[in-house]
Amino acid sequence: MSLLEKKTDEEILEIANPLWDELIESSNKKDYNGFTRNFSKKMMLASNEVEIGKQWARNEILTSLSTNKEFLGCLRRDDYVTVLFKQKSNSVSGDFLGRLVLGKEDEKIKIFGATIF
Repeated sequence: MSLLEKKTDEEILEIANPLWDELIESSNKKDYNGFTRNFSKKMMLASNEVEIGKQWARNEILTSLSTNKEFLGCLRRDDYVTVLFKQKSNSVSGDFLGRLVLGKEDEKIKIFGATIF
């Protein structure tokens, strides 16, 4: 069992909140370095600056995310915990699902996935 699997949802949320908040803030500013700061090595390989920039240019939601979110819960699988948020945009109506996948790399908690649906 990994370190994250032993934690309660509340303990995981204490870890996830600042990571998710930094993703939201950096995405809204189109700040690639801030956005990828806590990515795992594997996630970094799939997240080059040009492709992330294209996503920001094509999808208004990704650069207008509200700082308000609602925690929906955690899903645990193997060495990872997926944290789910109900997320809103400041300019696009409706509710969106935020997904943050956390895991351990080099004894640190890192981001292994982050998406908005």
